[in-house]
Amino acid sequence: MSAASILTWGLGLAQGMLVLAMVIAAWRVLRGPRAQDRVLGLDTVYLNGMLVIVVHGLRTGSGLSFEAALVICLLGFAATLALAKFLMQGEVIQ
Repeated sequence: MSAASILTWGLGLAQGMLVLAMVIAAWRVLRGPRAQDRVLGLDTVYLNGMLVIVVHGLRTGSGLSFEAALVICLLGFAATLALAKFLMQGEVIQ
């Protein structure tokens, strides 16, 4: 096996495991007993989605996927902050 085929196989395996982690986190979002569990599950879903895009960019050699992952990361972080503030204070904008 060449190094390129090992890298391709390993990135494919990593991408599959990240998709599985997204499915498990989405299950937590749907079945979470509390709102805090759902927020943490949503945080995990967007983080795994960002990582799937990064791994896809590594597999294809595309530089555009890294910018897309950065945008997803920034939007997900802002959404997590807004949801946390809403859960603690009951309102987002004062």
